Amino acid sequence: MASFSKSWVSFSACAAFLVFVYFAVAPQFFNIPVIAFHSSEIAHARKIQATKHNVWTDLTPSEADDVVKFLLSRADLNLTKAAKATSRDNTIMLVEVLKPNKTDVLAYLNGLSGPPARWARAAVARVGVTQSLIVNYMIGPLPLKGNTLVMPLNFCYNSDRNYVLNPLPDPATFQDWQSSFIRNHSDIIQTLLGVEGIDAGARITFVEKGSLSFWVHLYQRSINKSNAISLLPQGLYIKVEGHAVDPVLWRVSQWYYNGILYTSTSMLRDAMNSPGFEICPHNRDGNWTDTEDLTDGDPGRRLPPPVMIQPQGPRFAIDKKQNFISWMGFEFFISTSSDTGVALHDIRFNGDSVIYELGLQEALSHYAGNDPALSGLLFLDTLFFMGSTMFELVPGYDCPAYAAFLPTTFNQRESTTTVPNSICIFEYTADYPLQRHTADYRVSVSRNTYLVVRSVSTVGNYDYTIEYIFYLDGTVEVKYRASGYIITAFWSQKDNKDNEYGYRIHDAVSSSMHDHVLNFKADLDVDGTSNTLTRVAIEPISRQFSWDEEQAPPRNTMHLVKRPVEKETGIDWPRNSGEMYIVTNENSTNVWGEKRGYRIQPGTGIGAPPHLSILNSTALGRSAGWSSSDIWVVKQKDNEPKSASHLNFLDPFEPLVDFSKFVDGESTLQEDLVLYFNLGSHHVPHSGDIPNTLSHTAASSVMFTPFNFHDRDPSRRSVQGVQLELDGHAAKAKYFGGRNDKDLKLQAVICPYSYSEVRFSV
Repeated sequence: MASFSKSWVSFSACAAFLVFVYFAVAPQFFNIPVIAFHSSEIAHARKIQATKHNVWTDLTPSEADDVVKFLLSRADLNLTKAAKATSRDNTIMLVEVLKPNKTDVLAYLNGLSGPPARWARAAVARVGVTQSLIVNYMIGPLPLKGNTLVMPLNFCYNSDRNYVLNPLPDPATFQDWQSSFIRNHSDIIQTLLGVEGIDAGARITFVEKGSLSFWVHLYQRSINKSNAISLLPQGLYIKVEGHAVDPVLWRVSQWYYNGILYTSTSMLRDAMNSPGFEICPHNRDGNWTDTEDLTDGDPGRRLPPPVMIQPQGPRFAIDKKQNFISWMGFEFFISTSSDTGVALHDIRFNGDSVIYELGLQEALSHYAGNDPALSGLLFLDTLFFMGSTMFELVPGYDCPAYAAFLPTTFNQRESTTTVPNSICIFEYTADYPLQRHTADYRVSVSRNTYLVVRSVSTVGNYDYTIEYIFYLDGTVEVKYRASGYIITAFWSQKDNKDNEYGYRIHDAVSSSMHDHVLNFKADLDVDGTSNTLTRVAIEPISRQFSWDEEQAPPRNTMHLVKRPVEKETGIDWPRNSGEMYIVTNENSTNVWGEKRGYRIQPGTGIGAPPHLSILNSTALGRSAGWSSSDIWVVKQKDNEPKSASHLNFLDPFEPLVDFSKFVDGESTLQEDLVLYFNLGSHHVPHSGDIPNTLSHTAASSVMFTPFNFHDRDPSRRSVQGVQLELDGHAAKAKYFGGRNDKDLKLQAVICPYSYSEVRFSV
């Protein structure tokens, strides 16, 4: 790579497949209708009143409108209303709350001050003659008064600037160019592809001083309603060069087809007219891309499956005004943001502080392949707003029908959109007990229940399900699942004979290997803000004990070796699970004198959560340094609130947030620690990923589990179960916790079927 300029490398990732629709990525872009379930019927939850204000909650519609009007009134910003703006005007892209600094919030939570000042952040598109920028501002304090300020928002970006270059400020320019290109090259497209209804994606490879180049890859438009375009590559790739903001100056410089690079359009046309020119098999849409099979199928399919119910109402409570949740000793607040979706704050268990903040930071997918598209394709999905693409959930399918549902509200392009039922909260009973034991004359079994906070972000072809799960013992689990259409490569005998990057999965379709790495922030406050991360290793040892025979050889055994992590660093999950990572408060002990802590460990996913396979990615640059290790431990700082910016994608070698600067050698002994951890998968799709990847095969999670945090298992106080006394031939049952011991009548809304009433005993 030494021969390439820095600018080439820095934008090799930008605009990877549909980055041109950056301004338009919103629910209306994907043309997904609001389902409009009757939320009043399904929003089951007990009511509670939070003792504190939710200081992380997003702007209200009126607050957002006030900020928009205020910004439009500022002559120095030279903004045009979105409804009247052209591609040459400066416009407001989004407005949302600027999350308050932890220092100020802790003072409020600890009763030392009032709520922290409320500020907004705004992203503004500034269009120039030679280059265009996306610029971030902070506005406040709110509500708007005479002292309200507009300032560059840069304190939270360690690049010391508040803007990035926008390589293509007007998405419509690409759409217009695409139509013109297809018309002007219809002879090539018809001869090689033989199909109508062509769409194009692009991967920008160079941006410098207003010029750019990008590879265009062609797809057939999906003929069904499932939008399976990513399964329909056509194997024709075109390199385009020209002026970034003027498509009139764009020109085709290269073509790639069937493993051959053509350096001009005339060279390709000459080859097509020569004897022996080989046309690849065609990739066509059809029933194979349908996600639904509406036939009868297997005989058992005619009967409805088992269904979970909540016969006597919820056991959790919600303050919907403050988005505050209480369940079985847990209390926490919920917030949302347009780029990263749901986050949880001030998580406490039985009154003790556990986690100050828990939420998604970025979602990376990095591909590999042997064509001009897949060879450098990657996404940083928060660019496409994983919060505002949290669409409405389907009761009885996405979540139990008895779940409580919450709406989300975002302000983009000066318009406030509220999506109902985009977060669900429910308690669920596992299919295995929390605890059981059979003794000589007694059997005891405890039911295992847990609370789930779930949302689904649909980013183009993929649906990401993000779950925060709470268990009766104080454990918190973070889980991700992926489903949807994979991005595929075109299959030809010449390019794919060795299966180096994937497998043939249809007539002219190859799977494309890629890594998913999702980064999360866990600001742990284990019984306070003074914490230490300790690596407790399980190591083999040969030792001779005093009771062994003098002539006996040393005994081969194992022991625990404790190593505090003294400096900021990244670590990986250990081989053979040979280490435990425990965050403790060295000044707090349980009744047995052991330091109270929480252990971080892989959860209930498919294998240990991975980090990125590619070393020093030439496409990522410095935009996702967190992806090179499984876990990072750093000291909390107010000016380092996030490991990434959603705009990092647009300037990967000079990102707004360079995570490598977080790890600067500071002490982590009894400090306010933040752990950044990754979920994800090494995804090598196969025929079973057609038509959609299955969510149980693409799941990953991390658990935070109490470790000597309590004096004994705290779930004993909240669990339901039965104790059977086996005395002779009779068994006597003793129940602990509530149970259903009478016939029940349930509303039909509890079951996602057509029953008007369900009557049964449990």
